[in-house]
Amino acid sequence: MKENLKAEAVLGPVPTAMVSCGDKENANIITIAWTGIVNSEPPLVYVSIRPTRYSYEIIKRTGEFCINLPDEKLVWAADYCGTKSGKNVDKFKEAHLTKEECQCIGCPAIQECPISLECKVKEIKELGSHHMFIAEVVNVKANKSIVVDEKIQIGKANLVTYLGQEYFVADKKVANRGVCLQ
Repeated sequence: MKENLKAEAVLGPVPTAMVSCGDKENANIITIAWTGIVNSEPPLVYVSIRPTRYSYEIIKRTGEFCINLPDEKLVWAADYCGTKSGKNVDKFKEAHLTKEECQCIGCPAIQECPISLECKVKEIKELGSHHMFIAEVVNVKANKSIVVDEKIQIGKANLVTYLGQEYFVADKKVANRGVCLQ
């Protein structure tokens, strides 16, 4: 039997995303879990960020950002970038991360992340505590080791997810799509 609880946004696990923004000289990283896919054609994603966060104004001003998906080797860096403010520290330097040039946007990607999505903001929705940046994915970068026939093999990337204040790696396959058709 289920119990009724206070209304809250409870989904999980959710992606851990290290969102880079700014430019080569003044770049920042904000780690968020409130991100996802909005549309396939054109490819649209979103990130929801509190207006009080340092990265918020950077993204609003530049109209672009890069969603970098960390693997389990980057858990410490992801947590660090989610708990420190870019107003006070250079997160690339302190987390020992490398700025990687993007093909279609001016902000850097994070070289150590196996997947990076270059994004251009299309719309900002003010929703309350967070504002949602809806953006078009204009380029995807992925480590060659996880690409087969020009497709990313997500299961090979060892990506980090976030669930209830804890980080997990979801790399255990339990079924293929269409399992109900077998």
